[in-house]
Amino acid sequence: MELRQQIVLVTGGGRGLGMAIARAFAAEGTRIVVNYRHSREPAEALAAKFGPKQALALAADVTRPDQVQAMFDAATRYFGQPVTTVVNSALPDYSFNGEARAKALEIKWDAFTVQLQGAVGGALNVVQAAAPAMRARHYGRIINIGSNLFQNPVVPYHDYTAAKAALLSLTRTLSADLGPDGITVNMVSGGLLRTADASQATPQAVFDSIAASTPLRRVTTPEEFADAVLFFASPWARAVTGQNLIVDGGLVKH
Repeated sequence: MELRQQIVLVTGGGRGLGMAIARAFAAEGTRIVVNYRHSREPAEALAAKFGPKQALALAADVTRPDQVQAMFDAATRYFGQPVTTVVNSALPDYSFNGEARAKALEIKWDAFTVQLQGAVGGALNVVQAAAPAMRARHYGRIINIGSNLFQNPVVPYHDYTAAKAALLSLTRTLSADLGPDGITVNMVSGGLLRTADASQATPQAVFDSIAASTPLRRVTTPEEFADAVLFFASPWARAVTGQNLIVDGGLVKH
């Protein structure tokens, strides 16, 4: 299915990386659902930019199955057909600040629970709400947002990285379960992005160090990351599923 024929729901689309992904789809003529939890004004501003025929902003906490189902129902009513593609980009509140992070001997299990519930539980809720209509159509695209910290923990964010590792596992098991229904499930993993909301607290020296370690000698932008997400939604990825594509300027070889 061409991008312009799809209806794409981007969780966490009201800010940061999620907004860059939603904007990239919309620029290709795709109809988009911009999901948000607290970022109502920027989400509605993004939807207004592309107009009511192409974009809709909807509030939902992805950790709440009832709210997720209501969001899908509202999107289907609005566009007159179900969502074809979902991007699980919603991120539990997190600040990438290596100096302020919880160290190995002080971090509490509660921190892991929050990240697992948001990254893995949220993605599962979205997939379970989206899959019935995808199965009926024998077509669906699910794209999860991961992290290269799983392969290369240059800063050991224990809770965040553990949740993204679990999300990669879910990506692969879902691809096996949903593949016979014509649904692909893939992951795009980035590193530190210049600049997303979550990286606002990252010192400039960290950006410079990572840039110097990449073959491209620069830090990836959210817009460049979004290009890879569009690939997995496009017809060119129709035979690709269960994969994790790292988009970080070549820092991690995989």
